[in-house]
Amino acid sequence: MSVKAFELVPAVERELLMGEKARINIECIECCGKHLYVGTNDCIIHHFLLEEVTSSKGKLSYLAQKLLHKYLGLKKPVAELRAASALERLIVLCDGVVFLVDMVTLETVPSAAGGGAKIRNVTGFCINENPVNGDPFCVEMGVLTSKRRTVQIYMIYEDRVQLVKEVSTPEQPCALSLDGYFLCLALATQYMILNYNTGSFQDLFPYNSEERRPIVKRIGREEFLLAAPGGLGMFANAEGVSQRAPVNWSERVICAAVCFPYVVALDESFITIHSMLDQQLKQTLSFRDGHILQDFEGKMILASTKAVYVLVPLPLERQIQDLLAGQRVEEALTLTEGAQRNIPKDRFQILHKRILQQVGFIQFGQLQFSEAREHFRKGQLDVRELISLYPLLLPASSSFTRCHPPLHEFADLNQLAQGDQEKVLHCKKFLIRYLEEVRSTEVVNGCREDVDTALLKLYAEQHHESLMELLTSDNSCLLADKLPAICCSSVHLLCLGKIENCQDLLLERATLHGKLEEHDKALQILVHELKDFQSAESFCLWASSCQDSTYRQKLFHLLLSVYLDGNHCGRSNAGGSGGEYDMAAVDLLNRHGEVFDAAQVLRILPESWSLQLLCPFLNRAVRASMHACRMSQIGLGLAHSENLQLLHDRLEERKKNIVVSEKKGCHLCHNTFSQPDVVCLPGPVPVHAHCVARRVRDSPTKRLLANSSNHT
Repeated sequence: MSVKAFELVPAVERELLMGEKARINIECIECCGKHLYVGTNDCIIHHFLLEEVTSSKGKLSYLAQKLLHKYLGLKKPVAELRAASALERLIVLCDGVVFLVDMVTLETVPSAAGGGAKIRNVTGFCINENPVNGDPFCVEMGVLTSKRRTVQIYMIYEDRVQLVKEVSTPEQPCALSLDGYFLCLALATQYMILNYNTGSFQDLFPYNSEERRPIVKRIGREEFLLAAPGGLGMFANAEGVSQRAPVNWSERVICAAVCFPYVVALDESFITIHSMLDQQLKQTLSFRDGHILQDFEGKMILASTKAVYVLVPLPLERQIQDLLAGQRVEEALTLTEGAQRNIPKDRFQILHKRILQQVGFIQFGQLQFSEAREHFRKGQLDVRELISLYPLLLPASSSFTRCHPPLHEFADLNQLAQGDQEKVLHCKKFLIRYLEEVRSTEVVNGCREDVDTALLKLYAEQHHESLMELLTSDNSCLLADKLPAICCSSVHLLCLGKIENCQDLLLERATLHGKLEEHDKALQILVHELKDFQSAESFCLWASSCQDSTYRQKLFHLLLSVYLDGNHCGRSNAGGSGGEYDMAAVDLLNRHGEVFDAAQVLRILPESWSLQLLCPFLNRAVRASMHACRMSQIGLGLAHSENLQLLHDRLEERKKNIVVSEKKGCHLCHNTFSQPDVVCLPGPVPVHAHCVARRVRDSPTKRLLANSSNHT
């Protein structure tokens, strides 16, 4: 499917290049920064300065200024031009001879003393863009000659050329490209990769150079693009392996180049642009009489016989947005992934997230909810972007404003659904599931109130079974939205007859009392009005889940008291007998005996209860008591052992000989020792006894020191 990836912009018009000379044709071009060199069939090199001009509407054009032209003195066309900017030289092929020309004056460079500056019998050459020589003022070049079946490797200097290697080939080469030590060659009947350092080679595939013009183009480090039979553009690396799928271009392709992620090919009538990511034809431009296509450091330049043009790539972001506008989601995602190598990392991450979010909204509008959810998740969508599509779901106090430029074209859910209520319902159910998934993740940091409030409103509107669970759990719903939801839920339950003997409503009341930490009221409802003893125990576990053991013990003692009160009353308000509460109390003690204070329980239990009834509880209590006692003894033993070790260490310290003399000083008063009345502080540090006594007397901790027996 088509996409506008490039625009063809004129650079040098015919009149500026050749005036009224009708028979003058362009033969070759070279571009170095803003400097454009054009070689023509009348043996002249033209030098232009190309300035980029951007209009107020962002449209790019080129302004060409002719600086100089130079006749080379030969009667043959200028066949090839290559710039060696570090040397300020142009490498020129004309009439089978390679020689050097000054880039500024266009004067031919004379040979250096004792060395030549020309190479003869040349049919073609290429520059090594991945040189193996470390000299920055030297250019490596591969040369094809008409004399022998060889490739010659030259070093080009400012005023001379030097042959460094000659490599034999099975057939006469007719085209070549060079990267490092690797030569990619088009022979008469096949392509091959040759390592000129080791002599190893790899045959690629057959090709008849007499039928079609071969193309050998370096497109990256140790990777080449070749024109294969059947109108295919094939990729090959230095090992002779194709790591990319071929593109299917025209049988009549003359030139090709790569402007990632696109392969640009030129034939006699058209420019075709294929994607390297999915191999599809993306764009076709009409271009008559074209015969040159070359890329210069990312700038794609074409030439007909009479004029020069620049093929300007449109920004990848714009191309992606055009694809999204046509809802071509997969192509947009493929192009986005491919753009990663052309965009700085930080900028790409921002772009990638936005594209994923836009794709998610396109899929959401098509009710492709699982795909939309995945792209929202990967794109780290601000969930309020989605909530804002649903009228009145965001709290009135929310400060959220939608992203600009917008991520989608929908005003709200009503516009998206266009009156289809079933579609609206599907969208609301999707939002409920999505909010449930993300509300506990980092995605909702800073907007938890908006998310929980939206979920609350959806639950209330849909009479969702999770409404009370949300209300009674840790939530960030705004109170102004929470109260209507509770009322809505209760009214709905009443209207549908779902409150049987008021049980559901009573359960809601008990839960709300629990949230307010009115545990006695909650347990009274659960035990005396609902007789739901299992829920009463579960309530105690839930209410104390984030509390310490003392808090939990207090709750379970409270529940036991409620059971025992029921027993004393004989019958509850709900019509239960005292025996039910006895059994509930016994079961509670036997199941959770480790929680209770056994001594306190025994004091409040009825005297009529038998020990056999409480046997499991008492066994647990005794074991727990014995365990606590033994742990205390172990702790005491460990402490005693530690004290003994410390005492031993102190005695060992005292055994050390402490030598004092008139030459040593007290560490408290710094006077020397004249008497043997000496005290040793920990360290050991010798001090005067009277200094220690004075310090003890003057110290605020005198009483503590006075009680110590370890001064000497």
